[in-house]
Amino acid sequence: MKKLIALLTVFGFLTFGIANNAFAQDSKKSDKTTEQTTDSVQAPAEAAPAELATDPDEAENHGLHYVLKDKFIQGGAVWMTPVLICLILGLAFVIERIFYLNLSSVNSKKLLNKVEDAMKNGGVEKAKEVCRDTKGPLAAVFYQGLDRYDEGLDSVEKALTSYGGVQMANLETNMTWISLFIALSPSLGFLGTVIGMVQAFDDIERAGDISPTIVAGGMKTALLTTVFGLISAMILQVFYNYLLTKIDSIVNDMEDATISFMDILVKNK
Repeated sequence: MKKLIALLTVFGFLTFGIANNAFAQDSKKSDKTTEQTTDSVQAPAEAAPAELATDPDEAENHGLHYVLKDKFIQGGAVWMTPVLICLILGLAFVIERIFYLNLSSVNSKKLLNKVEDAMKNGGVEKAKEVCRDTKGPLAAVFYQGLDRYDEGLDSVEKALTSYGGVQMANLETNMTWISLFIALSPSLGFLGTVIGMVQAFDDIERAGDISPTIVAGGMKTALLTTVFGLISAMILQVFYNYLLTKIDSIVNDMEDATISFMDILVKNK
């Protein structure tokens, strides 16, 4: 939990730093545009085309980072920020799950060989010591089975089944939060688009004329929230499917290893 909080803090600082930098650049660009407008009014008409000719070259020099910040500002911080927060929180849970699942993955065949050798050489207590020294849910399940070895194989099998279900549930922890952010990101994007369209129609109503500039500008701003929401959802969906595949692989390995573990106990009964 502490690692997750630290990750969220780092992502939060990065997010607010990018947003502040973007707003600062936007204000500078607005001031520059105002100064250029004032100069163009005072200067002769022949000087205006020369200034406009340099703008495309200046825009081409900016990279993808600048473009994303510019589109973020155009979409409106009110609706783009929640989408960005969903992406950051979703990625934080993804990173936490990746670390947890990688630590939960063990070589089941190697562990079974160690348990079998311990059973032959030192008995149940030696096998329990091997499981205690091994990290991961599989070793924990084996330990619960060995702890009930004296009660009979039926008790061992029940312990393996019940405690195995607990460990499988632990593997799926926080997956519901990731799926929530996958659903929220495009929903917030669509909501921002609908409200942006309403505002665009309000601008048309106030202007009293369907101007292409008003319609195109309002529609573009409204649709940007949907674009960012869909991109956020697609990124999280890719990681979500990867995590599901990883969990299924661990669960299948645990089930196969549990059957082999029962065979070892039957041989050494």
